[in-house]
Amino acid sequence: MELINTIWFLYLTSAVCFVAGLHFMNNPKTARKGNFISMFGMLLACLVACWQTSLNNKANFDKFSFLVLFLGIGLGAATGASLAKQVKMTQMPQLVSLFNMVGGGAAAIIALNDFYGLKQINLITIIASFLGIIIGSITFTGSFIASAKLHGKIPSGVIDFAGRIVIIIILIVAILISLTSINSENLIHISWLIAGFSAIIGILFTLAIGGADMPVVISVLNAFTGLAVAMSGFIIYNPVMVIAGAIVGSAGCILSILMSRAMNRKLIKIMLGGFGQKAGDNSNSSILSQNIRTTTADDLALRLAYANDVIIIPGFGLAQAGAAGEIAQLDNELTKKGVNVKYAIHPVAGRMPGHMNILLAEANINYDKMLELEAANTAFPLADIALVVGANDVTNPAARKSGSAISGMPILNVDQAKDITVIKRGSGLGFAGIENLLYSDEKTTMLYGDAKKALSETVESLSEL
Repeated sequence: MELINTIWFLYLTSAVCFVAGLHFMNNPKTARKGNFISMFGMLLACLVACWQTSLNNKANFDKFSFLVLFLGIGLGAATGASLAKQVKMTQMPQLVSLFNMVGGGAAAIIALNDFYGLKQINLITIIASFLGIIIGSITFTGSFIASAKLHGKIPSGVIDFAGRIVIIIILIVAILISLTSINSENLIHISWLIAGFSAIIGILFTLAIGGADMPVVISVLNAFTGLAVAMSGFIIYNPVMVIAGAIVGSAGCILSILMSRAMNRKLIKIMLGGFGQKAGDNSNSSILSQNIRTTTADDLALRLAYANDVIIIPGFGLAQAGAAGEIAQLDNELTKKGVNVKYAIHPVAGRMPGHMNILLAEANINYDKMLELEAANTAFPLADIALVVGANDVTNPAARKSGSAISGMPILNVDQAKDITVIKRGSGLGFAGIENLLYSDEKTTMLYGDAKKALSETVESLSEL
């Protein structure tokens, strides 16, 4: 009894570490501490799980079993550390998707494995097991497709075909029929069949969602992973899995809702897919019809040098160009000249929440300079220059007009600044597939080209003034 109490106390300690770690992650300044606390909690949970397993299976547990368990922990830790060190910030969403895939797959395997030791059908265990299988399998394949889209292995746009929804409905019906035909003899076969049906649903579900909605998809799949882990925790009577899964699931749900609100779109519509460009659509290379003024790096440097307040608006184009270091250099040069520099960051800038914040922080840019949407919109009318680097739809005034693909979406009011310059690779459209009215504003000038090169030239010109 004392050992059981000790195990449960240690599990509770792990859960407290997860909650405390999440709390510290609310602030960028303490996020690193939160990560370490959560890491300790996970390590403790893994070690306690090994100890509990050895106690529950004394007859069949030997040195080889311990070796397998610790080898698994070691390989997982080494793989995670290696991936984290090698991955670039632009590839972080892909890594998160892969982690979701592994989590969902692990939860599904735990649920499947449970059926092999099930001697009699228990309603609660059956429900928890099949929820774990269904959710885990959908998360596994869905996360794989999301990662492949983000990594460019398959087209990032909407991949849809006639009858996709019908196939998904048929698969759901097949799962329900399979559930009603369960008995002690076909339990294992039915469980694998349901896992296969669910995996196909995950593929069809994610293929039809375009790149513009991928941040929300990642968040939803993250919530799915948490739910699947919680279900697996019920199956094997592991409290820390239930608590950790519930935390991840609820956090993913809340984040998905907040992000869909930031895009002014209903979450259910995002999940149904079809928004953004179709795969193979060439609209992204279309030429804007408005009369657009262009500028040079020398002219931009001159205007920046004589400004008092400058707001920089980073987008995924900045991340793709790997230009965070150049932004930091520009910031340093302007600060030396007494210019007040701030950063306006949209909630869905980049490909995942917090993407731009982390990217800028890695370039040693002060957190206090980063403004959220509401604070930034208050500051724009006072800004002498707004410098947009690789951001598109989140700066488009078309969101304030009805009938647009982004109508009602909260945007950064860049057009309210006194002077505007946009650094953009080309004249193509954003993910929403519509022209950005900001580019034809009489206050706006366009500096076309690679963001890294354009910023480097601007910094060089600025240093010579």
